[in-house]
Amino acid sequence: MRSIFSLWLMLAVGISFAQQDSQFTQYMYNPVNFNPAYAGSREVLSIFGMHRTQWVGLDGAPVTNTVSVHTPIENSNVGIGLSFINDRIGPSDENTISVDFSYTIYTSDYYKLAFGLKATANLLNVDFTKLTQQPGDPELQYNIDNRFSPNIGAGIFWYSDRSYFGLSVPNFLETKHFDGGDNSVAKEKMHYYLIGGYVFDLSPELKFKPSVLTKLVKQAPLQVDFSANFLFNEKLTLGVAYRWSAALSAMVGFQITDGLLAGYSYDAETTKLANYNSGSHEIFLRFELFKNYDKIISPRFF
Repeated sequence: MRSIFSLWLMLAVGISFAQQDSQFTQYMYNPVNFNPAYAGSREVLSIFGMHRTQWVGLDGAPVTNTVSVHTPIENSNVGIGLSFINDRIGPSDENTISVDFSYTIYTSDYYKLAFGLKATANLLNVDFTKLTQQPGDPELQYNIDNRFSPNIGAGIFWYSDRSYFGLSVPNFLETKHFDGGDNSVAKEKMHYYLIGGYVFDLSPELKFKPSVLTKLVKQAPLQVDFSANFLFNEKLTLGVAYRWSAALSAMVGFQITDGLLAGYSYDAETTKLANYNSGSHEIFLRFELFKNYDKIISPRFF
């Protein structure tokens, strides 16, 4: 089996490598990872955890774990959030801690507009001894140990109980985590996120929830995720997704209790990479604390 260490080496050494943010198939359940304006928008204390194992069977493939907490501040227009992401791929191990702040105003009787700010601390470790390399390669002699880099980001989120639209840049600063003269490895680039979705009532028991996420990064292919979820009796969610020129996905979710939602997705690659892995798995839990009347007054389906 081809090792991703060799693939990573070909990509990272001798060329400039544009580091990508973490990738999620079920992005619609936790946009706060890339858009700080989402913080507090669910109007309850929301705790979210997700584990993603990508390209199973391929050595050194990405593994991502994330936990986030966000909540509105009572009797104010302010929302706050805290999130942690651990991203491991090949020889790299990256930890990111973010603090989110949002401020929301009403634009009509049904729609709100939130403005968000994100402050991030990033710690990067790279163990070059895990790579297949030429003996004595001067650019790979020294590992990267807890390389710290700060960042800032911003976003807007316009939403009602049934629709949403967001635009964000979670990292404004372009940071070089490693510099080898004319070459650079793990260079942080600006990511532009555009997200949107709507909830259609097909019947009293069935809702249709399409959504789209577009990610644009300089010197990287445009990434577009199309998703279509069906919600049955406000309990069971079944859906499919397509990542443009990359993967097909199946999704399932279940509202275990009023405050606990669980979900799972499976991605099947549509590229030549499918020859070297058996797909990607993603599982999440979302736990929310609210008073009984809150759910009745302000139902939310995303």
